[in-house]
Amino acid sequence: MEIRTRSESVLQYHGDAVVVGAIKGEPLSGPAAEIDRALEGMLSRLVQTGEIRGRQSEVTVVHTRGAVPATRVAVVGLGEAGEDGLLPVRRAMGAAARTLRDRGCRRVGALLHEQVPAGTRPEHGLRAVIEGAYVGLYRSGERKSKQELPEELEEICLLAIREEEHDHFAPVVRAARAAGEATNFARRLVNLPPNDVTPTRLADEATALAQRTGMVVEVMEPNRIRELGMHAFLAVAQGSEEPARFIVVRYKGREGGPRLAVVGKGITFDSGGISLKGADKMEAMKQDMAGGAAVLGAMRAVGELGLELDVIAAIPATENLPSGRAYKPGDVLTAMNGKTIEVVSTDAEGRLLLADALAYVRQEDATHLVDVATLTGACIIALGHVAAGIMSNDNALAEAVLDAGERAGERMWRLPLFPEYRRLLDSKIADLKNVGGRAGGTVTAGWFLREFVGETAWAHLDIAGTAWSEKDEPHQVEGATGAGVRTLIALAERMAGGAT
Repeated sequence: MEIRTRSESVLQYHGDAVVVGAIKGEPLSGPAAEIDRALEGMLSRLVQTGEIRGRQSEVTVVHTRGAVPATRVAVVGLGEAGEDGLLPVRRAMGAAARTLRDRGCRRVGALLHEQVPAGTRPEHGLRAVIEGAYVGLYRSGERKSKQELPEELEEICLLAIREEEHDHFAPVVRAARAAGEATNFARRLVNLPPNDVTPTRLADEATALAQRTGMVVEVMEPNRIRELGMHAFLAVAQGSEEPARFIVVRYKGREGGPRLAVVGKGITFDSGGISLKGADKMEAMKQDMAGGAAVLGAMRAVGELGLELDVIAAIPATENLPSGRAYKPGDVLTAMNGKTIEVVSTDAEGRLLLADALAYVRQEDATHLVDVATLTGACIIALGHVAAGIMSNDNALAEAVLDAGERAGERMWRLPLFPEYRRLLDSKIADLKNVGGRAGGTVTAGWFLREFVGETAWAHLDIAGTAWSEKDEPHQVEGATGAGVRTLIALAERMAGGAT
């Protein structure tokens, strides 16, 4: 799909459709009012009759019958005025692009970047529109034997861009496109079945990605993982016939600056191990590698954009299955940094992988660590499917991640790491337990990880509630959401620009 900036107004664009926005409870304004006048008040009449209501992501398509060059106009709701910054614009563009694609449109003009909240930087508005379109246009189901799908959009044109601004906005379009494609790359990996995406397949995807973008990849097999002393990771892996893989991707962008390490949980299927999960919806546990997929997606964009920042990505990948060889509740494991861990539940396996991966990247001289994981069901209880939880030992990094999430359209909420929570992990026979009980489960999981980062600035994103959408929504289909991808990209862009 081509993304272009054009100087044409809404009344000049020759295409299959133009997209304009409507605010709930307010008269049509801006591009919507302009095209309404050309249509002799048709849109206003639809507002009066309640067909156009301005509700978030609600799309009304009207044929223009030659009154303007575009064949159709799509009026999409932006919700209440000033609601949630640019998030309504992102979702509105996703809903409109998806609707128009499914109605056979190939060339679409958009003006939602003209209808962003007051004070929004133009670059941010453009990026939200483009990334929103990519999110909306993604679809799954590639393993169906019969593919009866409409053709894709060929072009989205961002209209009413002054001639002198086209060169200025070219890098914005490029970055937005890279972020959108990276998000959908991660979604595809998560949506594929677990018999396809094994640890080996995930390593193969990382290798192909690194080769395409000029990065260096190292895939470590169990013997090498054992030599490194990553016994917590290997304990989780030993119950499966599929061999574990420790995937490390290195991107060299700038010598002497900050070095960002991003770590993603790569459980390609999680049965809970000996602490077996219930059968209900266990098939969805293929999504437990969404953190690893997010890290790979982010690295794809970092490589394509050529950011001036050193980045190292680490993904410990394995299945968590019960067998005669599986690790057990009551086992004591020794992690890479020498700390001993009493296993209380084998269904708290993600933190064991991440513990060793975090210890590993610390040895790689990373100045900042960010891990992304579908880590705890407790995070869904706390924040639902609306926001990810963030925990950090460094206020500056936490604020940088929150700012990146805001710009990426990914909601997050910071949770505390008070010392009282750490005491819940105290063990009588080891340095710490892998579970601190039901109360404060998300925070105690964060505290567990903190034990393996030392004094390095670190932030942990628990995306358990945001990595998967359980139903179709106007702006995205059911399934993987790509949570964390755009936040990591935005953070890397910020750090490449000199800010932490």
